[in-house]
Amino acid sequence: FKEALKSASSSVVLAPVKELTSGVCPACNAVNADNRKFCGECAESLRTVCLGCDIEMSVWDKICGECGGRQTELKQQATETAAAVTSALAKGDWNAVLALDPSNSEGLRLQAAAKKAVAAEKTAILARESLTNTLGMTFNNIPAGTFLMGTPVDGTDKHDDAAQHQVTITKAFYIQTTEVTQGQWNKLMGTQPWMGWFFSRYGTLIGQNQPTTNVFWSDAVLFCKILSEKEGKTYRLPTEAEWEYACRAGTETRWSFGDDEKVLGDYAWCTKNASVIGQNFAHQVELKKPNEFGLYDMHGNVCEWCHDYYEKDYYRQSPEKDPQGPASGKFRVLRGGSFLGSNMSTRSAYRDRGEEPGNNRGFRLVRELD
Repeated sequence: FKEALKSASSSVVLAPVKELTSGVCPACNAVNADNRKFCGECAESLRTVCLGCDIEMSVWDKICGECGGRQTELKQQATETAAAVTSALAKGDWNAVLALDPSNSEGLRLQAAAKKAVAAEKTAILARESLTNTLGMTFNNIPAGTFLMGTPVDGTDKHDDAAQHQVTITKAFYIQTTEVTQGQWNKLMGTQPWMGWFFSRYGTLIGQNQPTTNVFWSDAVLFCKILSEKEGKTYRLPTEAEWEYACRAGTETRWSFGDDEKVLGDYAWCTKNASVIGQNFAHQVELKKPNEFGLYDMHGNVCEWCHDYYEKDYYRQSPEKDPQGPASGKFRVLRGGSFLGSNMSTRSAYRDRGEEPGNNRGFRLVRELD
């Protein structure tokens, strides 16, 4: 008998155990069929609110009897709006957040913080204090004023393209205290134009505080455009006149620190303290002394792209107020000299030109006053 029972039990297939929650109505705990979640009476009483007008309606109605809103479409719209809000919050774009959801608490917090920052910035501008933007760039205030641009026509440093003349900068502006660094470029653009076998071979150090090099003039302009759109401010390259005005910082000497060539190495990276001793590369920003406006590396390190086209005789017919450079041309102005340049090429008035990038060419930004 035991052997027969054992043989019979081995051929039986046991039915699965029913889960206790299967078919149990969550409203009244009545046990229904497995494929039914609510019992009939409870289902009829279930209520919700319309996604379009917040009026109470049956959970089973697909169209609101009050506003006519189709609940499936409204649910899809709500899902898309929530995704857009999440995306805007990730970017810190409180304007977009509040346009989609005016009562969004995080959007309101970001708006309040932005208004506070604007107020603080206005106070700083009125006090002519330095400003720092979202990329960590520091900008110093350069007041409006009149200066002598170029070199005396009868001086030892005279150049055919740099005849001395009076220029007036009619509006104050902010200029970056350093050249744009690799860290700042990469944070905004997500690229590394200074990389590659050619530039690595001919000398480019890599680092967050190394100047951005190997960029075309048009690349620098695009950087300004993207940053302007991101911050809602106007960033651009300095005009040639603005650049020299900021470089001179109120002086009329060869360099912003005077005429003594012996102390040039305290302020500039040029041939004698760089390339001649095997350092064929741009150096980290802010290692040398700044000028009286608090600007670093205006002499040497890397040549800096300016807004203007280059024209040899432009100074002879340029306007006295806020010159913008020729209307057209082949080359763009480069200023400041570089680690590859002679001492004379780092002078405040020295003009250079180019159209190609290089490991000794970079740029700094101007931020216009609102």
